[in-house]
Amino acid sequence: MVWVRSEHAGALAVVSAWLTALIPWNVTYSSAVSGGSVLFVRFPFFQIRYAFGVPFADAVQVADPLSAVAFQSGQTIQVAYQTWAVGAAVLAAAVAFSVLYYAREDAVEAGPIDPVRLMGGLLALAGVVLSVATALLVTRGFPGVPIPLGVVFCFVFAGILLSVDRT
Repeated sequence: MVWVRSEHAGALAVVSAWLTALIPWNVTYSSAVSGGSVLFVRFPFFQIRYAFGVPFADAVQVADPLSAVAFQSGQTIQVAYQTWAVGAAVLAAAVAFSVLYYAREDAVEAGPIDPVRLMGGLLALAGVVLSVATALLVTRGFPGVPIPLGVVFCFVFAGILLSVDRT
């Protein structure tokens, strides 16, 4: 079964990178935080934390992966945040490549590597790394249940791009 026609594979590769950069890779709600609850919405390049009824926390806080790693310094979940930063770097490479592919499609298509397969590989790698970050959040004692929403999209888009018939 063909998911996408070969002539549309390049456009799908570009749009896939942009969509995965805009979809939160992880959403976590925790109701066991100092008498209140916290909702984390983690996008690849930033997170938004909403705190409800937690006396010592700002109601809304935005952080990028590197400042989130610094904030968790010395904590058991720091490695999960470091892994998130690596996943964000992989996804940033995919987005940068998608911009190049969009701007110079003919030159990129003429290159030695199939750009659709390369994008599929980058999205698969981002999915694996962000899956590991999610698993580390769970196993390192982060309260709440993370929902790896964007990770699923990484794998779906990667699977479609890697299985496109490019003949």
